[in-house]
Amino acid sequence: MSNGYMGKILWINLSEGTFKEEQLPDEIYRQYLGGYGLAAKLIYEKMPSKTDALGADALFGFFPGLLTGTVAPLSGRFMVAGKSPLTGTWGDSNCGGYFGPEIKKCGYDAIIIKGMATSPKYITIINDDKQILDASDLWGLDTVQTEEKLTEKHGKVQVASIGQSGEKLSLISGIVNDKARIAGRSGFGTVMGSKKLKAIVLKGNKDLNVADKDLLLKHTKEYNESISSAKGVIIGWKTFGTTMGNTYSAQIGDTPIKNWGGNVNEDFPMERYNKLSGMEINKYRQKPYGCYSCPVQCGSIMKVPELGLDETHRPEYETCASFGHLLLNDDLMSIFTINDLCNRAGIDVISAGGTVAFAIECYENGILSKDDTDGLELTWGNSSAIIELVKKMINREGFGDILADGSKIASEKIGKGSSKYAIHSLGQELGMHSPKVLKSLGASYAFDPTPGRHTTATLDMYRMGPILKPNGLFEGFELPKKFKNPGDDRSEAEKLISGISQATNCVGLCLFVYNYLKYPLIELINAVVGWDMTMNELVKTGLRIQTLRHSFSLKEGINVIHNKLPERTVDVDYLEDYKAYCKKMGWNPENAYPTKETLTDLNLNFVIKDLY
Repeated sequence: MSNGYMGKILWINLSEGTFKEEQLPDEIYRQYLGGYGLAAKLIYEKMPSKTDALGADALFGFFPGLLTGTVAPLSGRFMVAGKSPLTGTWGDSNCGGYFGPEIKKCGYDAIIIKGMATSPKYITIINDDKQILDASDLWGLDTVQTEEKLTEKHGKVQVASIGQSGEKLSLISGIVNDKARIAGRSGFGTVMGSKKLKAIVLKGNKDLNVADKDLLLKHTKEYNESISSAKGVIIGWKTFGTTMGNTYSAQIGDTPIKNWGGNVNEDFPMERYNKLSGMEINKYRQKPYGCYSCPVQCGSIMKVPELGLDETHRPEYETCASFGHLLLNDDLMSIFTINDLCNRAGIDVISAGGTVAFAIECYENGILSKDDTDGLELTWGNSSAIIELVKKMINREGFGDILADGSKIASEKIGKGSSKYAIHSLGQELGMHSPKVLKSLGASYAFDPTPGRHTTATLDMYRMGPILKPNGLFEGFELPKKFKNPGDDRSEAEKLISGISQATNCVGLCLFVYNYLKYPLIELINAVVGWDMTMNELVKTGLRIQTLRHSFSLKEGINVIHNKLPERTVDVDYLEDYKAYCKKMGWNPENAYPTKETLTDLNLNFVIKDLY
C-alpha cells in the first residue's frame, strides 16, 4: 500500500448521478505530488480544450496536498482547480481549514466533478457511502446556514458550500468551508452554481499510512517546539495574523490606495489607517482559530456586540485593504460587517472590493449617477453606501447585477470610458500588494497562469523571509548571490522560486511557511512517502507543474504574454522581466511557448502535440 497518498481519486458525474473510483500509478505522485500538480495533469488530459467553464463538460475538483492529512506542520491546505470562468485561463484557489484532510480520510487524493444537475443537489461521502441528495431546502441559504443545517443532519462532518453569490453565478464567487475559509479566487463558486451543486459533505474513516512515523513525529515535534518558543514576528502572526499588514503595508506604500490611484500620505494617512489596525481589530478577539496541523493559529474568532455578531471570523489583511484603504474607508464596523457578508455569501473579497472601488471612481468622474446606482451616493469612504452595494452585488439586485462579475465585465456593460478605472488582470482584480514596492509582482500579476494573484510564486513577496538566505528555509535550497539586482541572477532566482513555490503548494503547505522558521521540507516528504527525493528533484517537479499550468492556458487559446496591466499599478518593465524568466524556464521568450526540448525534459511530451 502507498504511503502519504491514497492512490485513488473519485470522479462524480452530476448529469448521470454516478460515482467512479480510479486508481492512479505511483509515478504520477512522484511527478505531480498533489494539489494543483495532480489537478493540472488530470484536467489537462481529461477535459477537451475550449470547454465552456460553466458547461456540463467542464471539470473541476478538490485536491488535497501530498502531506495533507498527516501531522506535518502547516500542511492542511487543498486546492480547488479547473478552468477559470473569470479569466478563461487555468484556474486554482488555495484553501485551508479542515476540509482538505477529510478528503484523504474518505480515501481519495482528489474529488473531480463534471456534468450538471437539473435541480439543486449536494454530495455526501460518509464512511464509504456516497450519495447525491436533494438540496432544494438549502438553496438560498448562506454558507454558515448551510454548514449548520448539514451538520445538524449528518453529524460531525466537513462541509464545502456556495452561498448566494455562487448560486447566482457571480464570476467572482468562491467556495467556503469551516464557515470562513474560502477558495475565493478564479470563480469556482460560479462553477458549482452552474452545476446546481450546493455543497459537498465529507466524513471519512480511512487511515493514512506513512513510511516512517517516528521520523515524521521527530521533525514535526522539533518544528512545532521552535514555533512555540520563537519570539518577534512569530508572536505577531499568532496575535494579529495577516492584519499585521494593515498598518505595516500601508506605511511602506505596498497597500493600494483609492483604487490604486491615491497616495497613503495624502489620501489615507496614518490617523485613518490606524483605525483599521490589528490592535483595534483584536479588541473584539475571543479565541484563536487555526487550520489543520498548524502550530501558529493565525486566525481568530471575533465577537462584535455593536453589530450583533456573536461569532464571526477576523477579517484578513486582504479584506481590510480591499474595503478599507482601497475605498478610503476607515469605518472598522463596516469592515466587520462586509467580512461577514462576504464569507456567508461566498464572494471573493479582493474582487468585490476592487469592483466597488471601480464603481466609486466611475461615480466620482461622472460616468455613473445616482440614477445608475439605485440612489446610492458612491463617494470615497461612504461606508453605509459601500455595505448596501455589496449586498446588491451578492444578490444581483439592480446596479449590483452589473458589478457581480467583476470590474472588467462591469466596464464593458457601462462603457463611457470606464475601462480605465477597472483594475484587473484578464478579468481578475489584483491582490492588495503593489508592484511598485514588490517589483516582481508586475510579471506575476500579468503573466502567471492564474493572473492577478499575489499568492503566486514571486520573488519579492518573500523578501523578508528566511528563504532569501542560503539553506535558510529549506535545506539544500539556495538563491543566486546577486538575486536582488536586475540581471541574470535575479531571473534565475525567479525560476527557482517558481519551482519551489509550486512544490510547496502541491504538498499542501501554507504560504506563510515562507514567513516563519526553517522548515524540514525534504525530510518530511521522504518520511511520509518513503521516497529519496532531493531538493533538485523537488524544484524540477515544481517547474514541471508550472509549465503544465501555463500550457493549459495556451491550449485554451490564451497567451498571457500579450496581457497588460493598468498603467497606474506598475512602474517597472514587467514584460522584459517576464521574457528573462521565460528564457530561464526554457520557454521561448518571444511567445512564452515552452520549447519542445523543455517539454521533453520535464516529461511533458503529451503537451507537444497541443502546442506544436
